Amino acid sequence: MVGWAIALHGGAGDIPIDLPDERRIPRETALRHCLDLGVSALKSGKPPLDVAELVVRELENHPDFNAGKGSVLTTQGTVEMEASIMEGKTKRCGAVSGLTTVVNPISLARLVVEKTPHIYLAFDAAEAFARAHGVETVDSSHFITPENIARLKQAKEFNRVQLDYTAPTPPKELENCGDSQIGTVGCVAVDSAGNLASATSTGGYVNKMVGRIGDTPVIGAGTYANHLCAVSATGKGEEIIRGTVARDVAALMEYKGLSLTEAAAYVVDQSVPRGSCGLVAVSANGEVTMPFNTTGMFRACATEDGYSEIAIWPNN
Repeated sequence: MVGWAIALHGGAGDIPIDLPDERRIPRETALRHCLDLGVSALKSGKPPLDVAELVVRELENHPDFNAGKGSVLTTQGTVEMEASIMEGKTKRCGAVSGLTTVVNPISLARLVVEKTPHIYLAFDAAEAFARAHGVETVDSSHFITPENIARLKQAKEFNRVQLDYTAPTPPKELENCGDSQIGTVGCVAVDSAGNLASATSTGGYVNKMVGRIGDTPVIGAGTYANHLCAVSATGKGEEIIRGTVARDVAALMEYKGLSLTEAAAYVVDQSVPRGSCGLVAVSANGEVTMPFNTTGMFRACATEDGYSEIAIWPNN
């Protein structure tokens, strides 16, 4: 056993190498803060499921990531958030979609695990479940930032469903908000006993159809954990669903005997098109990997043996 390990992401995509410091640094600072939070929690003996939820909550509260407070807007200018969480050894899992008032969707997904016999709740029923259990809610205007209003305007002008990290396009007044959100957030963790957990949260696509559900809450696509590994994916949701990305990493380890690094690399290289996906994953023996086939992925990791990394682009 290598020991505990943790990895987290803030989204993968066409992140320009010349991303301005004022947009890069706050995100890197947030990743560092969340990584430190997760490491401290693991060191204090918190279960990986608690750690993954804790870290994703913190990422949801950061307005520069596309989850929680920073969620992007649908074609009707509304927010529809989704999240899921999964524990490896028990395979207990919970997912939610279509949230408009819940401050921390990941914690509602956790409540689905703890308080229902089900896995997935969505839209009005999920909102009612949140209210019934005293989950913190706010008016939906809390989630609607000026940057996301401008980003929706841009997407509508170009008549496209836009990934949250799409580079800006003229007109001029939109140039400064083009990368206002860079991706789904997620965290995977393993403790020294090999217990694993994964958590993922997102606001979806800019200008998406109301009611569209992506990969994030789909167990086996955006999120998966079993006795071998925990995986959280990010990128083009439809491609990740088609590729059953998170489950395939675990399946390649289980049925082909691949290492975590080999399995994750194969899935990112072969199961989805170029430019569509990234993931973070940890194994039961403390391995960690963070592959992506996009320009970049906001990511961070740490292991018990002292290794730590915070990065955006390849080899930086």
